[in-house]
Amino acid sequence: MKTIDLSSASVRDLNQALHDQAKSVTEREWVVAHPNGAHNLAVGANEAISIDIQGHAGYYCAGMNQKASITVHGNVGVGCAENMMSGTVRVKGSASQAAGATAHGGLLVIEGDAGARCGISMKGIDIVVGGSIGHMSCFMGQAGRLVVCGDAGDALGDSLYETRIFVKGSVESLGSDCIEKEMRPEHIEELQALLNRAGFKENAADFKRYGSARQLYNFKVDNASAY
Repeated sequence: MKTIDLSSASVRDLNQALHDQAKSVTEREWVVAHPNGAHNLAVGANEAISIDIQGHAGYYCAGMNQKASITVHGNVGVGCAENMMSGTVRVKGSASQAAGATAHGGLLVIEGDAGARCGISMKGIDIVVGGSIGHMSCFMGQAGRLVVCGDAGDALGDSLYETRIFVKGSVESLGSDCIEKEMRPEHIEELQALLNRAGFKENAADFKRYGSARQLYNFKVDNASAY
């Protein structure tokens, strides 16, 4: 196990050491001590290593992650796991805005709440939030799944493509072209598997499903006000 203490080392030192693992993996388990809310922690990791961040992290923590399993024992700032490709990112606390933005794959688990624009323009990632999410979440969501065990804010799923959304609590309002859909047995089975994988003891049958009405895929003059 390799420990990097950010009270004496720099974020650049940390990220360079992690990137060097792509040449030759010498350490499979990493501990980041005293992060103290620093930005850009564990950005661009691209090997199947474990990274344990022992405290709060700032902006863009675990951005562009590939293969790594990253755990943050605290809260994270804007853009956690932004543009993630694969691997797992788990936040033990809450996340600020744009968690999982533009991410193509992997699993992001937020045990607390997530702020506005959670999953904006997501392209294949699975995001599971133990608490509630803010407004404009999953805006232009293209692929993947967003699961919310709490409530969702205003304009959920605005201009949605094919992302599948599951919410247990209330939804303040749905965005343009987002509608509630039937929760069939295959969806319950799919959701339960994802909840189990994320480590949440929830009953998938308690959730509602939301998705695209597919009315904005092509321009229609009758829908001009919605574009």
